[in-house]
Amino acid sequence: MPDKRIGPRYPRLGGAGFRAAHWLGARLLATAGFHQLGSDFANERIAFARAQLARGETVYLAGLGPPGTHNSGVALVEVTPANGPRLIVNNEEERFSGTKHTSEYPKASIDAMVATLRSTGRDIGDIAAWVTTWDYPMLLGTLVRSVLEEAPASLKLLRNTEATGFDGRRLEQMTRTPKLLGRQLGLPARVPLICLPHHDNHAWFSFAASPFADGDGPVAVAVLDGTGDQGSISLYVVEGGAMRRLCCNDSVFDSLGAFYSVISSTQGGWTWLSSEGRYMGAAAWGDMNRATNPYYGRLKNVLDFAAGGAVHLNRAMANWQCDPFDHPYKRALIDILGEPLRPDQLWNPDAVLRVEDIDHRPDTKDRLDKAAATQLVFEDAMIHVVDHLLRTSGASRLVLTGGVALNAIGNMRLLEYFDEEWFARAQQRKARLHLWVPPTPGDAGVTIGAAWLFAHLAGAGRGAPMTHAFFCGTPPARDDIAAALQAPDIASQRIGDISTPVGRDAIADLMAFMVARGGVIALYQGAAETGPRALGHRSILANPCDPQTRERLNERVKYREAIRPLAPMATLEAALAYFDLLEGASDADYNAYNYMVLTAQSKPSARERIPAVIHADGTGRVQIVRAEDDPLAYAYLKALGRHIGVEISVNTSFNVAGPIAQTPRQAIDTLRRSKGLDVVLLVAGDGAVSAAWHGGERDSGRFTAWLAEWTSSHRRVAAD
Repeated sequence: MPDKRIGPRYPRLGGAGFRAAHWLGARLLATAGFHQLGSDFANERIAFARAQLARGETVYLAGLGPPGTHNSGVALVEVTPANGPRLIVNNEEERFSGTKHTSEYPKASIDAMVATLRSTGRDIGDIAAWVTTWDYPMLLGTLVRSVLEEAPASLKLLRNTEATGFDGRRLEQMTRTPKLLGRQLGLPARVPLICLPHHDNHAWFSFAASPFADGDGPVAVAVLDGTGDQGSISLYVVEGGAMRRLCCNDSVFDSLGAFYSVISSTQGGWTWLSSEGRYMGAAAWGDMNRATNPYYGRLKNVLDFAAGGAVHLNRAMANWQCDPFDHPYKRALIDILGEPLRPDQLWNPDAVLRVEDIDHRPDTKDRLDKAAATQLVFEDAMIHVVDHLLRTSGASRLVLTGGVALNAIGNMRLLEYFDEEWFARAQQRKARLHLWVPPTPGDAGVTIGAAWLFAHLAGAGRGAPMTHAFFCGTPPARDDIAAALQAPDIASQRIGDISTPVGRDAIADLMAFMVARGGVIALYQGAAETGPRALGHRSILANPCDPQTRERLNERVKYREAIRPLAPMATLEAALAYFDLLEGASDADYNAYNYMVLTAQSKPSARERIPAVIHADGTGRVQIVRAEDDPLAYAYLKALGRHIGVEISVNTSFNVAGPIAQTPRQAIDTLRRSKGLDVVLLVAGDGAVSAAWHGGERDSGRFTAWLAEWTSSHRRVAAD
């Protein structure tokens, strides 16, 4: 048997440190303008908002992701007595700064949010409360506990001040956020902030935005995270509109997210927060059979599955509880996976200044089998936690959230595992798991969650179920697009207007016409998507029927690893025709497949018909597009049906080694960086459509030739 050590070395010391730091932190941070739930200030603001709603008034809330932790930003939420909360914008600072997963103070996001608020005739004085994504005194206690419980070895954690998820220098800036915010808003005093628990924020919004109705029995909510302000796994049940927390594991390191981040980074060669999705994609190319994978049988001992759904890190094999970057493995784990890559051997694929500098590591069978083994152990852990939650809560409906819920393959495995046979055995009834994952399960969505939770505490309803994710920023103005197009290396032309159905259908047909001829085009329209997936507003589109599309996109457009899959964007009818959409994801007309957070097994005909969007394991990360949510993208898919015979498109995010393009200038810069991108269609808020393509010596002539051919053919049709 391999060595095993479960739990911290000095739990009492860690617990004492937690209590002392939490007590002291609450008092010191209160003097700086941070107020916990239960404080006089928080109670007064909740009562104020409740009274506004009782008088029939509209309440505005700002959910703030301060500096120091990844994915800073701000959400603006409107709350009405009749409809509950409604998201107006969720501005992610990375989109404005160009630094993916940034932990900087979200100045640009706040400026943009205030401009949006003022455009409605309101102003900052109308914001009833500013609420934060973390309970900072609780977080301070947890960080101190984590440092002390493995002392002295864990004191090395204090040196990691520039980790991707936590930036020690900016955590200091976080303590000055009330003052910085007041100064930015032109106020005479600092802005008091209400600290809301991180996992409660994840949980309540994810449930409230789900299609699961209140009156149909309990709904289980699992928050599986890298870490929260108290622990990394929190389980809840919602009954009768009230959410109750069942448990929290009170550990940063007994974490599914940390397990996947550390191994994907130190084996894959990417930095944290950029490594996880890439490693999931790599796993499909390895041996995903538990019986034959050469690493799985030994690697599974890194995690211990205990009673009550608990998952513990085996600290005799892992060392990231003491030194997650320089020496994350102990000898037993090195014997399985080999030496971990050092921090100076990692690269951040989301922060590349020159695409010519990209040099991918070779995808050897050995590396891919390790990725597969990691994914298999991770899925085992997910199943173990959810098994306990479903048995304890008696629920058959599950909302999964937290950063771990971005593992689309693992999400599909849950639906496959918890079938009718499991429910007959575990709950003695006929049922199967029904699952929903929000489009923003990670920390980009906790800004929304904080505002949603505050609204709930003030007595508001849960709000309408979510159907799309187009909430980052506002649609671009025509003048902003025109200014971005004034560049000597960019050619451009006004090509239409989508403000009428006829104009929209014409642009959609032109898009499909180009894609059918091998074109790779970018669509930039409306407000950007919030969350990590491009869903039709900041998307690169291509032909799914061409077997060379994946290689062409990865090599000449996105400069990505060859292992990376491409996702299918589809109408509901096409998705049902080519993929096995599971019954457990069928609520609200298969709403769970709207956001690319859930994969589906392809049907036998799919690999031959649409090979570009079928991954090595036969799955596709499906996105269903609805006419009511995205009329232009839907019209484009219908036009593709006429041009190539399938209402499915390749859809990948409109970016190159950085965040999704937010502004028109960023869109044009992305075009410059991408040699294989034929054209960008930029749609202004008033519907005007402009085309931009490489000018001068880089002009391939493809777009202008397609436009002339399409225009000529339409004239002939009109004449007939």
